[in-house]
Amino acid sequence: MVIGLKDNFFYIWKNGKLNDIRFQIALPFILLIIIVMLGLGLYISDFLYNSLSTAEKKQLTSKVNLVAEIISPFLIDETFHDHLDYYTSLYAQQLETRLTVIDVYGEVLGDSQVDKESMNNIIELPEIKEAKNSGLGEDIRYSDLLGENSIYVAVPIIHEKEIIGFIRTNISIKPIENQIRGFQQSLVLITLLVIVITILITLWISNTSMAPLQKLTQLADMISSGTMDPESITSYAVKSSNDEISQLSKAFNGMATQLSNQIKALESERSKLVGIFSVMTDGVLIVDERSQIQLINPSAETMFSITQSDAIGNTLIEIFRNHQIQELWEQCNTTGEAQYATLEIIPQRLYLQGVATPLGQSLPGSTLLLFQNLTHLRKLETMRKDFVSNISHELRTPLASLKALTETLQEGALDDPPAAKRFLQRMETEVDSLSLMVSELLELSRIESGRVPLRMGRIHPCTVIKGAIERLILQAERAGLEIEIKCDDKIPDIMADSIRLEQVLVNLIHNAIKFTPQGGVIQISGRLAHPDVQFCVEDNGVGISREDLPRIFERFYKTDRARSSGGTGLGLAIARHTVEMHGGKIWAKSIQGKGSQFYFIIPLAD
Repeated sequence: MVIGLKDNFFYIWKNGKLNDIRFQIALPFILLIIIVMLGLGLYISDFLYNSLSTAEKKQLTSKVNLVAEIISPFLIDETFHDHLDYYTSLYAQQLETRLTVIDVYGEVLGDSQVDKESMNNIIELPEIKEAKNSGLGEDIRYSDLLGENSIYVAVPIIHEKEIIGFIRTNISIKPIENQIRGFQQSLVLITLLVIVITILITLWISNTSMAPLQKLTQLADMISSGTMDPESITSYAVKSSNDEISQLSKAFNGMATQLSNQIKALESERSKLVGIFSVMTDGVLIVDERSQIQLINPSAETMFSITQSDAIGNTLIEIFRNHQIQELWEQCNTTGEAQYATLEIIPQRLYLQGVATPLGQSLPGSTLLLFQNLTHLRKLETMRKDFVSNISHELRTPLASLKALTETLQEGALDDPPAAKRFLQRMETEVDSLSLMVSELLELSRIESGRVPLRMGRIHPCTVIKGAIERLILQAERAGLEIEIKCDDKIPDIMADSIRLEQVLVNLIHNAIKFTPQGGVIQISGRLAHPDVQFCVEDNGVGISREDLPRIFERFYKTDRARSSGGTGLGLAIARHTVEMHGGKIWAKSIQGKGSQFYFIIPLAD
């Protein structure tokens, strides 16, 4: 009988196939054999141990009883006590055992192997106490002298019905243990031999009867793991003379073909669904009746800054920590109807349109949550409202002034030439203000739409700073202000449109002049901040409040103190867009009442 490697018990064990039917057949027999042999071995070992030790105890008892009768006269006469070592050794040599003579108080009077002076009182030893009480004492324990377990037997020495001492002997139990160990080794070998024979017979029987079913099992595993095309399954049909097995094979082949068609259809539908979910810009979640997330698409992961592994299997409240989303789902789950809500997600600063729809028969108990990101639309709406409000405010003042001047002229001021001339000059001023506003609006519109091409070229930062200062130096002097320049000529060139970059500095310096009291100092600096050059316009004027600082670069945004000083409120917005067109960044720092610092960076030329 020959059994291949893949069909033997050790291959099954090594590869962890503990559910293999061959293993299930063999295992009960193997366990039964092991249990029976183990029980039998324990019983026989214990029986042999008790029998051999009992026989040894009886033999030792006979010896000590004989010695007790012989040595009794020597114990009665104290003149012989000094010679007890000699007699003890003599009798021990004849009986081939160790002997110890003890008086009634436990003192050793003689020992065949150990100097009695070195031995302690042994009256409390188990065998001595038992001999004193019952006439025979026995014990098995470790012997320090022999270095192994020993049997101890002691009997009392009696004279005229009184105990006058004890005689004790002990012998190593190692021979008994060696006999039992030899028996156990033989039993283990027999057990292993029986187990091997059982395994071989079991495997032979199972291989013969289960081979066709194993072939079908292998084919099913190959199909389920995707390593075999179900359409070609008929070429692997199980050939068996057993009618039932043949019918099972045919049924299996038909099932595999049908399953293959269904899997292909499902894979096609799944691919379509996954493709749609992946490209959707709206966030999509599917939640079951326990509020646990079953599906989440990439847009939702990005929208809420979560990952699929964190979301799947957890509840909405655990993942989002948002009562609005939880309430939206609860309302839909309770009513069984679609629910709508506008949500504000604080951490991500998102404004969402949430839609909860029950999936009904498609997925009973599940709910589809759809989140449309309205953040950008809301920002645009806010910007539109702010723009309309700001431009309305900016136009209202000059238009109201023009209307008042016109009405005054119509009511008779035309007849007073000096007054009429003064009113016309004021009207011209207001018209110039409106023209400037329209001009800057058009400029800002062109910049934002990218219709203003930059004429880039290499230019030194200090050249840009000096050009801006030359345009405003007279205005600063009239305002009683001092302008300082800090710019290192060793700074590398930048790549910029010099005219537009100079206008950025002009806008910033003009604001500094406008909001710095007489006697103040304005400092314009440029320094290397690799890989950029950082420009700074710093003043010690009135400063900007903490509330206004984040919005100063918005169109038409002006603080209350700025409105009283005129201006369109577009200069900083134009400056921001111009700097960003150069690939830079602009920002401001300020402490109200102590001045402001406006910074912007421009990349170095290659």
